[in-house]
Amino acid sequence: MVASIAASAFFPTPSSSSSAASAKASKTIGEGPGSLDVRGIVAKPPSSSAAMQEKVKAQPVPKINGAKVGLKAETQKADEESAPSSAPRTFYNQLPDWSVLLAAVTTIFLAAEKQWTLLDWKPRRPDMLADAFGLGKIVQDGLVFKQNFSIRSYEIGADRTASIETLMNHLQETALNHVRSAGLMGDGFGATPEMSKRNLIWVVTKMRVLIEHYPSWGDVVEVDTWVGPTGKNGMRRDWHVRDHRTGQTILRATSVWVMMNKNTRKLSKVPEEVRAEIGPYFVERAAIVDEDSRKLPKLDEDTTDYIKKGLTPRWSDLDVNQHVNNVKYIGWILESAPISFLENHELASMSLEYRRECGRDSVLQSLTAVSNDLTDGLPEAGIECQHLLQLECGTELVKGRTEWRPKHSLALRNMGPTPGGSA
Repeated sequence: MVASIAASAFFPTPSSSSSAASAKASKTIGEGPGSLDVRGIVAKPPSSSAAMQEKVKAQPVPKINGAKVGLKAETQKADEESAPSSAPRTFYNQLPDWSVLLAAVTTIFLAAEKQWTLLDWKPRRPDMLADAFGLGKIVQDGLVFKQNFSIRSYEIGADRTASIETLMNHLQETALNHVRSAGLMGDGFGATPEMSKRNLIWVVTKMRVLIEHYPSWGDVVEVDTWVGPTGKNGMRRDWHVRDHRTGQTILRATSVWVMMNKNTRKLSKVPEEVRAEIGPYFVERAAIVDEDSRKLPKLDEDTTDYIKKGLTPRWSDLDVNQHVNNVKYIGWILESAPISFLENHELASMSLEYRRECGRDSVLQSLTAVSNDLTDGLPEAGIECQHLLQLECGTELVKGRTEWRPKHSLALRNMGPTPGGSA
């Protein structure tokens, strides 16, 4: 029954009335001597039929309201009756043509599939499927956190490479995401639940960074981070940053963190409850094996070569713990370096000691002392600088040491040997 209904919807069949009309048209009156009428009586000969037609023609044309109205001849009526009648209007034969609808749906799906292919979102390596959108993942038995970052156009400097602040922000972001992915994020900025109960936060005291090369716009960097113990009341956090495509090391970094009371702004010991939270995630592994144990020399306005005064933090420089983000200090340290120095050199390593935090109303000074005399030309060897960031009253905030290498030496090394005869 259902099959017959479906067939009738796509292939309409003539009705009984149309079949009767067709049969009636196929045998008109006067078609031959064997013609019969409905009573089985022999039809009249054609002559009488012709006489009847002549009589009809001779009748006057009737008028209705003074207007002439023509009458249809019987032959015209017979022709109209012989025309096949359309199928009766039902629910099924009023449905749309399903073949056209199916073709439209197929076209839409093919167009969507083509656009999805052009996006090229599929990972090039199977292990990147879990981090296709750069959200990060925990690897190596839950002890290492891995996250990818794409270098944006607004994260590069005048030399078309990522700035040191960009790379340092990547380190800080992976550290916080590591805590969150491990399920240890309380209501603080990287604080565990037990730390939040005691109003404790993490603050960095030391950091050392070794940069091998700087990524460019569009490059994807892969950041690994993990934590380990250091001393009685500290925690070490390390990073290893690689080029996602080539696997080449971009930088390695290590840092030391301690706890501070958020209300009193004083350092605190690590409670046993907090140690129980973070202890299972400690890894005995160092990103930088050879640490710089040299003591940072004392620097003041008499021993410095360059000084930048009047530095003040902006509202956007504060984090949720109401102190200046540690990455901002790096930018302030480099403020006192001369432009000619920054144009021809790039940062190769950096060692920082954070002594005190500054408030949003503080006014700072940046001091830099260069170990080589830049007035006699740019040396081919690396340059070492001493840095100090202090308040106007002389209170030390951050002390640091940086090492720089010439930019042109890296360019020549990447270009390979110069062909003979070229300029």
